[in-house]
Amino acid sequence: MGSLLSYSGISAKIRAMQSRLVTEEQLQEILQLSSVPQVITYLKKSSEYSDRWATIDENTVHRGNIEKLLKASIFDDFSKIYQFANSEQRKFLDLYSRRYEIRVLKKIMTNIFDHRDTDPVDVTPYREFFRRHSNLDIDRLVCCTTMDELISAMKGNEFYAPLSRIQNRETTLLFDYGMALDLYYFNMIWHVRKKLFSGNDLRQITTAYGEKFDMLNLQFIYRSKRYFHMAPADIYALLIPMNYKLKKEEINAIVEANTYEESRALFRKTYYGKKYEHLAAHNLEEFYNHMLRQTLEKEARRDPYSVALLYSYMYHKEHEVNRLIIAIECVRYGVAPEEAIQYVRNN
Repeated sequence: MGSLLSYSGISAKIRAMQSRLVTEEQLQEILQLSSVPQVITYLKKSSEYSDRWATIDENTVHRGNIEKLLKASIFDDFSKIYQFANSEQRKFLDLYSRRYEIRVLKKIMTNIFDHRDTDPVDVTPYREFFRRHSNLDIDRLVCCTTMDELISAMKGNEFYAPLSRIQNRETTLLFDYGMALDLYYFNMIWHVRKKLFSGNDLRQITTAYGEKFDMLNLQFIYRSKRYFHMAPADIYALLIPMNYKLKKEEINAIVEANTYEESRALFRKTYYGKKYEHLAAHNLEEFYNHMLRQTLEKEARRDPYSVALLYSYMYHKEHEVNRLIIAIECVRYGVAPEEAIQYVRNN
């Protein structure tokens, strides 16, 4: 009864928001259009974007600004849910929001490694979110031109420690900094989940993130072996140090396999290889998105008054934005609708 009472209000709010998300049928209609301005006109008539984009002139808005507006809609929805959430639900949302901070930090780091300034306009979609939900000073961060400056600017923030630990290594690459942030975030989620959640919420968080981490580890392993021919010791350094359905000995066997073909045979014997018979090592990335979406939808349906509802909505909103960006690019470059829909569906 407690769960029902605490989630009944926000559940109704999210169901209303979810009913306005762009459907696959609408995406197919968008792909039939012949120009980007036509896409904007179409979206301005949709329930999801009619209010947000009412003042936009589709004939003059730049494509880059469209992408920023789409991304900004993610943070608008996050803030709406946050304002409606109680203190317990905000614990999950605060945890979830770290992904947005990491996304911005990676963008700034990429510009630093490419010796490009970060245009403050590029972080416009994130600015209001940072003002409300982060203690990172985004305007100070975008002015940094070296990694030393950036890391120094984060003193006192939780991301300072994982970045500063690898700061003085001579061979540290952009990939290493990004991986340090990801591993910190994944470790934090896994280790604090039992402190923040209990009952169904804990079970659903464990299922959603546990399967996500397993699949990410499998992706890391197969990319490393197939494309980069990395040594086992180097592969282990990339893995998220936690296990859910994948046993430690199974991971070790796949990493230590002498050939890519041998590792694929070992994968077939794992929980995921047995449960999803059509799943092969080469389509892990595509399947990862499919499986995460299925898991969240199943958990949200099984218990609509739980934290899975929050996670599921934010996932679907981000998924919608990614698919719309791809659809707009396909229209822009004149990709045939039947080919474009495959790009959209695979995202």
